[in-house]
Amino acid sequence: HLIEEELKESSSFFDAFIKAIKKLKGSYAVAAITTYEPEKIFVARKDSPLIIGVGNNENFVASDIPAFLSYTNKAVFLDDYEVAIVEKDSFKVFDLNGNEKKKEIRTIPWSLAQAEKAGYKHFMLKEIYEQPRAIADTISGNLSWFSGKVPLEGISPQDFDRVQIVACGTSYHAGLIGKFYLENFSLIPTEVDLASEYRYRNPVVNEKTLVIAITQSGETADTLAAVRFAKSKGAKVLAICNVIGSTVTREAHETLYTYAGPEISVASTKAFTTQVVTLFMLSLWLARNRNTLKEEKVEGLLHELMELPSKVETFLNDERESGKVKEIADSFHKATNALYVGRHVNYPIALEGALKLKEISYIHAEGYPAGEMKHGPIALIDETMPVVVVATKGRVYEKMLSNMEEVKARKGKVIAVTNSECKEVQEKADAFIEVPEVSEFLSPIVNVIPLQLFAYHVADFLGYDVDQPRNLAKSVTVE
Repeated sequence: HLIEEELKESSSFFDAFIKAIKKLKGSYAVAAITTYEPEKIFVARKDSPLIIGVGNNENFVASDIPAFLSYTNKAVFLDDYEVAIVEKDSFKVFDLNGNEKKKEIRTIPWSLAQAEKAGYKHFMLKEIYEQPRAIADTISGNLSWFSGKVPLEGISPQDFDRVQIVACGTSYHAGLIGKFYLENFSLIPTEVDLASEYRYRNPVVNEKTLVIAITQSGETADTLAAVRFAKSKGAKVLAICNVIGSTVTREAHETLYTYAGPEISVASTKAFTTQVVTLFMLSLWLARNRNTLKEEKVEGLLHELMELPSKVETFLNDERESGKVKEIADSFHKATNALYVGRHVNYPIALEGALKLKEISYIHAEGYPAGEMKHGPIALIDETMPVVVVATKGRVYEKMLSNMEEVKARKGKVIAVTNSECKEVQEKADAFIEVPEVSEFLSPIVNVIPLQLFAYHVADFLGYDVDQPRNLAKSVTVE
């Protein structure tokens, strides 16, 4: 044991602890206790998150805030190459040379109630139903910079000529939707990269590049590595994050916060929709400041966004439609495969719906752009294959009808997410869920809700642990 070996030639356990930490390579978040000083916890970090929860006559050590949120909402975020000694009524932070450092105690604007199930069977279900409030809070929380009352430090709309979005998992799907917003509203060439692949493809990035890093936790290892790579090339980095004080918020030049509140379930729901809302607002802000949209168009789109929380709430409170989602889930929960298809701005929703199903129900599911079905996936379709189709009103509506006919011709079972006026979809589908009609660019936020509920109910029918699916962690803090 490394610390034990260092103790042989050290004056104290803390001295041995620091010597041992200096020999470590790679990423780590370490906590150690000893019978010599049982009232203390010795901690250190590099690349992996480590947070001290500061309570009243009690302190905590964790990798994420929700672990101690039931006891305190005050936190200290350790930086790389920092160590700390934590006791029940005090803590001290040092560098690796043993020099004490002053650290700010941050108050996290999350409440105890937000970290409890509040009568819901699972956190995931609760977080799905919290989305109207989370979306509303994200809009209001970002109006200060959107209106120009508060500047975005270091981010000038005229200083870059391209955008690169880096993210992982569900955040990556939000980024794909953000590409539609940025290119349609702001007319900025935009690339979206999986953060785990970004720095290995030698991307063209320089001081004229704005890199947008999307991460719920702010601690995703691959996203942080992409941020550091981009900064080394001179790019400006803008983070979209849910956790105040997290690593990405300290390393980015500027941060836009989502105000989703704590997300406990491993499968992300409200973090996704609030990320999309933030990207929508950022795109409108850039369009206004780069003069790519007229002011009345910007105000009109913002007004539509303001109405979105009530639209989502309308769907969630509609017992007929939410009950229908549960019935459809019951009918298909024994399927072994599923295909999700969408087009245009709802193609990423097909990806996200498939991800939700596979990660909590363990059913193999694939998301695909509907126009690509003839290039492979159509070979999989038969009478046992459920095909989830996102077919709401928009510019590709007629093409989605054609894609549905292709599925039906091969005896596939069609589950459609659509609007009340879309009678052709309802006639062709084996089952359909009606969502409120909104403008095409905001439809992904509404359309993803029934897919989240569908995945939840399928996993629940199968008897799985919805909030903590096997082999997965809420924050992926290692590569």
